[in-house]
Amino acid sequence: MLPTTSGGSSFAVVVPNEAALQRLVVDIAMALQPGDLITLSGDLGAGKTTFARALIRHLAEDPEIEVPSPTFTLMQLYELPRFTVVHADLYRLSGPGELAELGFEDLPDSAVILVEWPDRAAGFLPPDRLDLAFTLAPNLGPEVRNIRITGYGTLADRVEHFGAIRQFLDGAGYAEAKRERVQGDASTRSYERLTLGDRRVILMNAPRRPDGPPVRDGKPYSRIAHLAEDVTPFVAVARGLKALDLSAPEIYHADLDQGLLILEDLGDNRVVSGDPPAPIEEYYGAAVEVLLALHAFELPTTLPVAPGTDYTLPSYDMDALLIEAELLLDWYLPRFDMELTPTARSAFVALWREALNPALASPPTWVLRDFHSPNLLWLPDRPGVARVGLLDFQDAVMGPAAYDLASLLQDARVDVPETLEIALLGRYARVRRDSDQDFDTAGFVQMYATLAAQRATKILGIFARLDRRDGKPQYLRHIPRIWGYLQRALAHPALAPLNGWYRVHVPTPRDL
Repeated sequence: MLPTTSGGSSFAVVVPNEAALQRLVVDIAMALQPGDLITLSGDLGAGKTTFARALIRHLAEDPEIEVPSPTFTLMQLYELPRFTVVHADLYRLSGPGELAELGFEDLPDSAVILVEWPDRAAGFLPPDRLDLAFTLAPNLGPEVRNIRITGYGTLADRVEHFGAIRQFLDGAGYAEAKRERVQGDASTRSYERLTLGDRRVILMNAPRRPDGPPVRDGKPYSRIAHLAEDVTPFVAVARGLKALDLSAPEIYHADLDQGLLILEDLGDNRVVSGDPPAPIEEYYGAAVEVLLALHAFELPTTLPVAPGTDYTLPSYDMDALLIEAELLLDWYLPRFDMELTPTARSAFVALWREALNPALASPPTWVLRDFHSPNLLWLPDRPGVARVGLLDFQDAVMGPAAYDLASLLQDARVDVPETLEIALLGRYARVRRDSDQDFDTAGFVQMYATLAAQRATKILGIFARLDRRDGKPQYLRHIPRIWGYLQRALAHPALAPLNGWYRVHVPTPRDL
């Protein structure tokens, strides 16, 4: 009997045939994260190895890959696209003391580990794990299996959500859809493409995000920075954008409590091309036109979500902008073992307050906040500004118009040539000036430089945090680019005092 851990959450499924088993395999695969431990318990012939083989083949994206039983080798390792998978069979172990000889302690923390016969490791299993208990069901047929899925520790909530996804897909009519994982962003959200016959949609899985510990004035970071903690803002802003004839995805089905949405699939045609990706000038120009169209409206602060439910966009206020900028101090500088004096930190905050005041005094508009190439799609069959598909706007706020333009033209993941940045910034300013004789071009350019510098400062901190806290070092490769953007922005004369502070206190990426 597998030793249990308190606090587990579980549900049972009946698997009558291979098709049902494959569906369960896909469900589990979609829920997996690097570092997960899956224990497979049950009698001989109950289906543990069959499940493990099917899961590994699915994760390998190769139904023909050889997956031998590790009964005699004890452990097999697979380097797969999403993560390393380790398949272990402890049946031949005489006791937990032999575990060390298998080399479990030397496995990468990011590996997903499948363990058959986990009872042989009694007392040595971590508290956070997913257990699948297989039992025969001879009264239902020789091929039928009962499988109880239990999440222990931190995986308990995930198992509850896993069951909710199954119910949601059933209710939306996509229970039998083919599910393919879609590359997501740096957040906790995940996306899948669902294909059922000639229908193709996107499943957005964004469970409510924990606030985290208080960091200032009794509030968590997400509350101060006005980050969405559920899918309600996404639904509200998506419907608001569509009402303006912009191409946000249609929402077909929603479970706001569970954070599940079935969305229109806008495709994969990006606004960049090549390897490494580079901007397609026509598409970037069209994206600027989207911002011009958006900023031509007097936009409401409160948006409808559902009958009787509204959502009010928060203000991109000084506290939010400052705590984002301070990520540089809290995560980027520690990479260099640097610790600021209280005086230096106070000077940083004071300089940013002074720099941001003019931007915050400008008329507010919708700031989508992540208006850059990963979240923009090209839809050539649509007219005008609808040719640009919009994604990832759940963190939208009311704030300065220049922010989204800076997000686009100083794209953290793509090298935007300075000549293209200047040309498109000038194009935006000319159109605004032509339609509004009171438009202050010089003031807007100063606001653009200030917000570009703030955004670059924030992203340096975020990407350093993704590496150190979240184990995602792949974002570090973007830091030299972001540093270059930061230098462009800080070169504006109005930011000279800030530029001086950075030159004294912030190391360049080459010192990493």
